[in-house]
Amino acid sequence: MATQLSPATIDIVKATVPALAEHGPRITKAMYGRLFQDAHIARLFNQANQKSGAQHFALAEAVLAYARNIDNLGALGGAVERIAQKHVGYAILPEHYPYVGDALLAAIKDVLGDDATPEILEAWGEAYWFLADILKDREKAIRDDIIAQPAGWTDWRRFVIVERRAESDTILSFILRPQDGGAVVPHKPGQYLTLRFDLAGRPGIIRNYSVSCGPNTDHYRITVKREPQGEASRFLHDHAAVGTVLECTPPAGDFHLADRPSRPVVLLSGGVGLTPMVSMMEDIAARHPELSVFYIHGTTSRQVHALDQQVRYLAQRHGKTRMATFYEQPGHSDDAESGRVTLDWLQSNVPLKEADIYICGPRPFLRHFVSEFVAAGVPSDQIHYEFFGPADEQLAA
Repeated sequence: MATQLSPATIDIVKATVPALAEHGPRITKAMYGRLFQDAHIARLFNQANQKSGAQHFALAEAVLAYARNIDNLGALGGAVERIAQKHVGYAILPEHYPYVGDALLAAIKDVLGDDATPEILEAWGEAYWFLADILKDREKAIRDDIIAQPAGWTDWRRFVIVERRAESDTILSFILRPQDGGAVVPHKPGQYLTLRFDLAGRPGIIRNYSVSCGPNTDHYRITVKREPQGEASRFLHDHAAVGTVLECTPPAGDFHLADRPSRPVVLLSGGVGLTPMVSMMEDIAARHPELSVFYIHGTTSRQVHALDQQVRYLAQRHGKTRMATFYEQPGHSDDAESGRVTLDWLQSNVPLKEADIYICGPRPFLRHFVSEFVAAGVPSDQIHYEFFGPADEQLAA
């Protein structure tokens, strides 16, 4: 592994920034087109993100960010960690990297044509493998940490749905236990599972779902909203009976509660984005009795509000959690604020600048609050957020 990129490579890669800004999504779309000609590579990816085009744009933004910061890679630490965690979740291994590198360079040539000179392709080849080595090293460290735990495993493991539970009109929880009867690795509260549906008769479906229970060695719980166009969520709601077998990699993700929180904690969620927050609340109630916590959730109405009674119980058990719920369509007897969560309300009721803020929800919800918090002067290292779907590196722009 090279310890640094050559100055010539840095100069050439930075010179390609305007072309990447203009043609990035076309390049990444062409890259995936080439990559997925190989069936064993195609099945590693969440194809729903490919169909929507979201992954093309997300990767284009990541490649552009890499080019812009090629001489200051420390600025990309958060993005590198997110990618490494995703790769662990999708069981992407070192032997898969050559396929991606070949496809990326061929796609650059396809889209840029004669402008993709041999010098540019050579520079991008060096830049790709430099980043690939960084990612492979980090992924190895993550896997080594998992496998060192008593119940650690890597790759895909079979899990059985042992319980289904209705949480609202549109949301169900599923309890998953290993088919082999063994223990599970306790997740970090906020992390997700990556599930593969091949054994359930839905080959090619891979999805990430936040774990919605507290860390334990017995089981995982996922809590899933039925989306009308969601292939995986519709299968889970309509067909995944008790006894259904799914495959799962170990818990992954860089969005999680600190092991020893040093500041007050704000948990802010929208819709089904509450799932990682419930996991955090279980851990807080069990391990952090002196922590000051603010739990704020917004959703459409009581009918679609999942896990509310469990959170209220956890808040009462903890004793230092203050709760607020916002319904866009409140009923007369609902114990909730009317409308949506606003920055003004948060600034009046929550110590934003003194707290670690954890945010999860739909993309517009995330974009709105991350941007508003940054503009309001909340330190960026105190703002933590989880994505639904491919990461948007320009979320706070």
